[in-house]
Amino acid sequence: MTTPYPHDAEGITFHRPLAFWIGCAAIVAGVGMHMPMFMMGKMTHWQMVGMPMDAMMMSGMALIPLGVLLSGYGLMPRLVQMRQTMHGDAGHVHFHIADGVPLNREHWLLVGVLVVALAIDVMKPATLGFVMPGMSAEYLISKPKASELALVALIGTVLGSILWGWLADAFGRRAGILLSALMFIGTAICGAMPLFGWNLVMCFLMGASAGGLLPIAFTLMAETVPAAHRGWLLVALGGVGTSAGYLLASGAAAILEPMFSWRVLWLLNLPTGLIILVLNRWIPESPRFLSNAGLETQARAVLRKFAGNAAADAVQADDVHHPGAPEMDEPPPPATLRQLLRGRHAAISWGLIVCGIGWGLANFGFLLWLPVNLTKLGVDPKAASALLAKSAIYAIPGIAVVVWLYHRWSSIRTLVLFAALATAALLLFAAMGTLQIRSPGLTIAAVALLLVSISGVVATMIPYAAEIYPVHLRGTGSGVIAASTKVGGVIGAGVGVLGLFEHFVVSAVCIASVLATSALMLLRQGIETRGIPLEDIQEQLAS
Repeated sequence: MTTPYPHDAEGITFHRPLAFWIGCAAIVAGVGMHMPMFMMGKMTHWQMVGMPMDAMMMSGMALIPLGVLLSGYGLMPRLVQMRQTMHGDAGHVHFHIADGVPLNREHWLLVGVLVVALAIDVMKPATLGFVMPGMSAEYLISKPKASELALVALIGTVLGSILWGWLADAFGRRAGILLSALMFIGTAICGAMPLFGWNLVMCFLMGASAGGLLPIAFTLMAETVPAAHRGWLLVALGGVGTSAGYLLASGAAAILEPMFSWRVLWLLNLPTGLIILVLNRWIPESPRFLSNAGLETQARAVLRKFAGNAAADAVQADDVHHPGAPEMDEPPPPATLRQLLRGRHAAISWGLIVCGIGWGLANFGFLLWLPVNLTKLGVDPKAASALLAKSAIYAIPGIAVVVWLYHRWSSIRTLVLFAALATAALLLFAAMGTLQIRSPGLTIAAVALLLVSISGVVATMIPYAAEIYPVHLRGTGSGVIAASTKVGGVIGAGVGVLGLFEHFVVSAVCIASVLATSALMLLRQGIETRGIPLEDIQEQLAS
């Protein structure tokens, strides 16, 4: 069979490297062509509203999508490989990564690179809160009008999570991560846009790329690290990456925004996107993805990096066995996207989707309105902010508890536990609202419980999704589950406009009902994944 993927000892060569790098240069050049206009803003204290867009800016805007398309073409495999990776191939054996090997330097290097990528990914939407005040003042728009930016970004993350998940299954995990980085770079021009409408367009594209990178990072990690360490590393990746992303966003706003206005927070998309491109040398393709595409040579090259020569060479013949070597078996029956919602994965998928929607409603709806509702319980507005900050500090150690439970106790039961705790926290708020209880201590306890529990839900839900789907559906499945959390946010924004969250008790009970339903669904249909090889998880689902 003609290899549809170029040979490379590291397993990281691009399909069409010249097209990819020319596309990258075009994107960077397109962003650079906006810098003269931005520097002109220095004379007006970086106020660019109403400035005419010159020919250089328009040319740069045209160059960026051209560069994205060219780079995407450079990343895209040949059609024969796409058909094979999307539908499975029963004509060859699949490689299992050596699940018995200890963590080594290559594993930790990958973890470090993905933490950086995830922190940059989280940083992008996190800057929205810091951008909107300055944007509202410059464009002379109301806060409700400015909030369209967040809504557009959320819609972008929904579509991006699904689309990028599919791209990761068709093109590869590494290709999806790099494509997100290129989109980050392109959206940097938002910092030089004189019109609010262009900011909405760029914010949508930024949301799409940010929403896509997160599930792919978890997918690549799940398919590369040993089974014994997979669970806690996935949860820790999410916790550390998310915390670092919010820290980067707040730090950049505190240091740079006073000097260059809110626009600099968008311009940071250029250097942060370039950081991921620089790190691409240490982002290998998933060995399971390569194997599923029939690329045994490339899969062995990646396995050799992570599991050693003996483990990688053991896959050359069925009768070769070495201690700690990857096992081999025939692949499971080919799955399709339909199986995600109607096949053997359907029950778990629906449970995770309902859980994601409930989390989005709680995080993007109930929590956003919580300061307003706390004042209705008799808490002073200034004291409410201090109370929330104090509760957030108390909630930080909860991430370590989540990691420990997921790794030492049970993956599915940990997810169910935190969904149940979030339900309990919301019902506690409902009781406080109904009985008009005004107790600072009880309020702090309720807020801390809610923050810990919803952090535990999202920290375990996407890693769990990255474990339960087959190779050629894993990116799509993880993307759909990640998208469901943003769907909850979009619904929350919509019902928030209608005033539902002003009804403190009603909103708490409604969201608690959604989370409780998901907990029951997952308790009945979920399976254990802790320490179990990914291929064995598929056998459990098939039985």
